[in-house]
Amino acid sequence: MMEKMIFGRYIPGDSFIHKLDPRSKLTFVFLFIAVVFLANNALTYALLLAFTFVTVLFSRIRLYFLVNGLKPILFLLVFTFLLHIFFTKEGDLLFKWQFIEVYEEGLKLGIFIAIRFLVLVFITSILTLTTSPISITDGLEVLLNPFKRFKLPVHELALMMSISLRFIPTLMDETDKIMKAQMARGSDISTGSIKERIKAVVPLLIPLFVSAFKRAEDLAVAMEVRGYRGGEGRTRYRQLKWDWRDSTVLLLLGAVTVVLWLLRS
Repeated sequence: MMEKMIFGRYIPGDSFIHKLDPRSKLTFVFLFIAVVFLANNALTYALLLAFTFVTVLFSRIRLYFLVNGLKPILFLLVFTFLLHIFFTKEGDLLFKWQFIEVYEEGLKLGIFIAIRFLVLVFITSILTLTTSPISITDGLEVLLNPFKRFKLPVHELALMMSISLRFIPTLMDETDKIMKAQMARGSDISTGSIKERIKAVVPLLIPLFVSAFKRAEDLAVAMEVRGYRGGEGRTRYRQLKWDWRDSTVLLLLGAVTVVLWLLRS
């Protein structure tokens, strides 16, 4: 399952989304996270789903690939859905069996929250799938530039965020390899009681932390021998360029925001 994790991976391409400036994509994602919370009825959530589907089409990332990448976080999605169903006691009673009661508002809220979670995962995944880590670093650094006035280490923060995103799929792959190695030695973390599973996870975490610290140390040494000295005085080989595509995308998001506001209950 770990090799199906898509968050943090980058797929080179020539789509409309790939050609966007990283600043516009980052701004779009930050604003979209806020816009999602405007939806509060079936029509507004349908509009969000349609908008997300169109974004996926323009990215030329296969929808099956994105859906398949949801499997590692499917448990969280289902858990959130069930939590709202069983603990929201408003509206008409739809189903009752022993102590289990499902109300209309609970079912509706569970579906809405699941859709919200789904579109957020899709949009943020498209950001990392269509933007290289170095482009994300450059975009974040430019967007955070105003905070330099407050002595904030903008370049270092942007670099850390970019490295963190890049290391997510690497650590997932490493976890998968360690799990397979442990299973080959007779360890099984998928069966048994909760206590037995926790005990089986310990031999998995130790080599994973050792591997993560070793990768971090190797990366630090590699950056030092190449003369990396932080953001002061550094120039960029790749120059960011804002064009009509970037303005169009943000204007479209603004139009969707207005429509969502008008369609709110």
